[in-house]
Amino acid sequence: MNIFEALRISHATQRTLADNLIQTQGDTPERASLFKALKLELAAHAAAEERFFYVPLIAHDVTQEPSRHGIAEHHQMDKLVEALESASPSSPAWLAAAKALHHKIYHHLEDEEHSVFQLAGKVLGEDEKLSLALDYEGEFLSQRLKG
Repeated sequence: MNIFEALRISHATQRTLADNLIQTQGDTPERASLFKALKLELAAHAAAEERFFYVPLIAHDVTQEPSRHGIAEHHQMDKLVEALESASPSSPAWLAAAKALHHKIYHHLEDEEHSVFQLAGKVLGEDEKLSLALDYEGEFLSQRLKG
């Protein structure tokens, strides 16, 4: 498995959790459980992706700016997660923030999969794509266990 395939696994999980989250209503155990799972997935993915995808890409001129943009979007998602944590799960503001997070997740993943991956494919060697996947997966699992 290469780095792109490894990242796509988490991307699929993020999409499913985000889709399911915005379908929930009120302060329910389902909403709380989905939010907790999404929060954990986003945090583990961002930490591992920044270290083993974006940092290596920053070294290349063609992928430097897209990498910085991707990291900035992770921070924007962190702020939306914080907004959700401070809002009442039964309030309309909570659902609005959840929808904003859903939108940001989809935007970020589309950017990566349709732009950054193509650029990264040109600057990373085949062996590097494989080793980054192993490093990413190890860090991702480590972050999940911490959460």
